[in-house]
Amino acid sequence: MSIDTPHAELDWDERGQPLSRQFADVYFSQEDGLTETRYVFLANNQLGERFSALQNGEQLVIGETGFGTGLNFLCAWQLFEQQAPAGAQLHFVSVEKYPLNKADLERALALWPELAPYAEQLLAQYVALHPGFQRLVLANGRIILTLLIGDARELLGQLDARIDAWFLDGFAPAKNPQMWTPELFAELARLSHTGTTLGTFTSTGHVRRSLNEAGFKMKRVPGLGKKWEVLKGAYIGTPAAAATPWFARPPQPAGARTALVIGAGLAGCATAASLAQRGWQVTLMERHGAIAQEASGNPQGVLYLKLSAHHTALSRLIVSGYGHTRRLLHGLHKGQDWDNCGVLQLAFDSKEAQRQAQLAAAFPEDLLTALDKTAAEAQAGIPLPAGGLFYPEAGWVHPPALCALLSQHPNIHLQLHQEALELRRDGNQWQACNGEQLLASAAVVVLASAAEIKSFSQAAHLPLKRIRGQISRLPATADSRALSTVVCAEGYVAPPRLDEHTLGASFDFNSDDLTANSADHASNLQLLEEISPALADALNAVALNPAHLQGRAAFRCTSPDYLPIVGPLADTAAFAEAYAMLRKDARQVPDSPCPWLDGLYINSGHGSRGLISAPLSGELIAAWLNDEPLPVPADVAQACHPNRFALRRLIRNKP
Repeated sequence: MSIDTPHAELDWDERGQPLSRQFADVYFSQEDGLTETRYVFLANNQLGERFSALQNGEQLVIGETGFGTGLNFLCAWQLFEQQAPAGAQLHFVSVEKYPLNKADLERALALWPELAPYAEQLLAQYVALHPGFQRLVLANGRIILTLLIGDARELLGQLDARIDAWFLDGFAPAKNPQMWTPELFAELARLSHTGTTLGTFTSTGHVRRSLNEAGFKMKRVPGLGKKWEVLKGAYIGTPAAAATPWFARPPQPAGARTALVIGAGLAGCATAASLAQRGWQVTLMERHGAIAQEASGNPQGVLYLKLSAHHTALSRLIVSGYGHTRRLLHGLHKGQDWDNCGVLQLAFDSKEAQRQAQLAAAFPEDLLTALDKTAAEAQAGIPLPAGGLFYPEAGWVHPPALCALLSQHPNIHLQLHQEALELRRDGNQWQACNGEQLLASAAVVVLASAAEIKSFSQAAHLPLKRIRGQISRLPATADSRALSTVVCAEGYVAPPRLDEHTLGASFDFNSDDLTANSADHASNLQLLEEISPALADALNAVALNPAHLQGRAAFRCTSPDYLPIVGPLADTAAFAEAYAMLRKDARQVPDSPCPWLDGLYINSGHGSRGLISAPLSGELIAAWLNDEPLPVPADVAQACHPNRFALRRLIRNKP
């Protein structure tokens, strides 16, 4: 699979309306695009009445083929704001093979002044939209847009969602036949349920017949203007079977939506924010006296994208998570709390150069681009030993500031200096205790305290391991301030924040001592020398005494397969018993429902890429808990699922 997705190529007519050069077709009715959208998609799906009927805490999920200029999305959002109660939520999932670049999108949406308040929010979040699943959180979480960038059939086939209404858009069947196939309609049917509605501007006979064969009941209805007829209908087929039981969605928690998140680092703060935006009352518990005191407390973290040219589950998670984090950062103070100065990964040896060449061929240039030594030096502002891969939208982040931003929602109640040592189940509530002292109780608990999670009996089986890492802080000099981008090799160095460079980081699998030591400072200075001897000279590295350097050490937490561990927890003993037949035949899919520990979830194991994967993982947990479309492909969610380890043990016939 290639995910090199080009942007739409547009021409503009005399009225300032966009035309697709790829498909030689219009994006919307040239007579009255707004009226067409409101009739074909909103009215024919009865959205006004359905939005009004929603209750607080409920949602409606719209699926769309062909995001285009976003006109349909913005019209649906406007109607939702007008009709739905304040506590309801709109999910909009749309696929687009050729997304507009930001300038073209802004120009197209300027045609509709009444949509400007919504267009402005969309445009503010319209960054880092690279191929795959991209999650945009709008209107303080009231509107969730999941853009699937790439081929419609392929990406809808990876979607885990229950769609309530379809907008079957895209260019006309004669101009874009790949969008109007029985195979695609089969995916729409798989994602539908009894009562799912569908509207489309076309009335072509083969489209109507193919949709009917897929399980929809379609009929022609009058069109608008020059369009005599359009199609509307509903799904009357059999809903698709659930996933394998160990990856199926757990039952929704009963009663009040209360959650306890244990651990106020990045994973915990992000999870708390995602739940709070959906109306959950969240207790965020931290054993220290402030948030972001452990691995999330470093002065500068790097948006480091370690990708695979084979588009593995981890690589696709990184691309999606990177985009989500980049969009979150716009709520922070640029220059003080983050900077999109770019990240340069040096091709420091022939093996790395070969890997980078494969990546440059596999990913679009707006995500990464190969630079020779001269271009890399011009980009970084300093002499370098080699060229490398440049990520123009990446940069550094002050993780405590991001944690603070995420934890400031009014539905989040912070409890500091409290360490939960045990979890007990009492009826439909979890209780967090320290000895005999009850610290908090809630319907749902999310464990987000890195490797400390293993101290709870319910999670003791998870193969999490700690890796000590130490960073060094170096005062900037007149010459070192020339560094204008993050540069990475075996280690990394960032441009100055508050006139101080962050340098690191060491890896130690054996030490439990978090006191910063001179040996690791010396090792970090050696990493700096390998990155750029000239920068090392500019920072007077040879003259620096490692024993006198400032820095900090913390534990990263990682898993054996380097994917995070995110999702609902099962009872391990009952799991092994329920699926014991897998020891003999791994192809069996038993009927037994998974023995979930109801309402118990985990968000951990992010290693050194927590800035990229932890916030999106918070969205993933919120999607499970609210029965929403998942923000990542189904196979990526399964690759991160806690049950993967118990499943592998059974298949390999291990105790």
